Amino acid sequence: MLVIGHRGASAAAPENTPGAFRLAREMGADGVELDVRDAPDGSLVVHHDRLPAAPDDLQALPRLPEVLDACDGLLVNVEIKNGHVEFAATVDFVDRVLDELRSRSDPGRWVISSFSRPTVDRCRNRLPEFATALLVDDPAGVDLDGVAASGHAALHPGVRHVDPVLVERCHSVGLAVNTWTCNDPERIVELDALGVDGVCTDVPDVALAALGRTGPLTPRRWGTPG
Repeated sequence: MLVIGHRGASAAAPENTPGAFRLAREMGADGVELDVRDAPDGSLVVHHDRLPAAPDDLQALPRLPEVLDACDGLLVNVEIKNGHVEFAATVDFVDRVLDELRSRSDPGRWVISSFSRPTVDRCRNRLPEFATALLVDDPAGVDLDGVAASGHAALHPGVRHVDPVLVERCHSVGLAVNTWTCNDPERIVELDALGVDGVCTDVPDVALAALGRTGPLTPRRWGTPG
């Protein structure tokens, strides 16, 4: 099971910062998850919550290119934060994220995710060499067959909804299961036993210790189901 630093090693360093991502790598995580938003000036800002209104606060936030540079050698899950916005209003933003990723080498390092199904569909159609994943909290009612048939690589469900039935169902249609966000060592071990493909955690060092690992898996790639 891949160990993915949620916004970096965010329990030990400020989340979504270059330092948090470098620390996750130093801890031995396989990869990291980050959030990207569209700033008023057209830059791609790495930040989870709503962007601050104060210009100085906004300017202080890291931009996507510098963060991706800090993630060198890691798997990277890029979450496009537009899930509560009408997709048509964010097409240009989505395409700018894709253009930045396209400029990077080694497509196997990246998975692009969003709570917006039209967003991940566009990403899949424009960059078919990159893995894409649908983010959900509760997967009940999600058309897993349709997600898989559209070419997406994974489902990213909230951890409280992950059980053997969900993992088996996803794997049966060819979807990996990368869950978020789990910091409990016992639950992490349980998820591994269920066959979950990746766990997003604020404490990658704790997760690795719980799994009896001292470093990243080799090779480090977004895995195939099971």
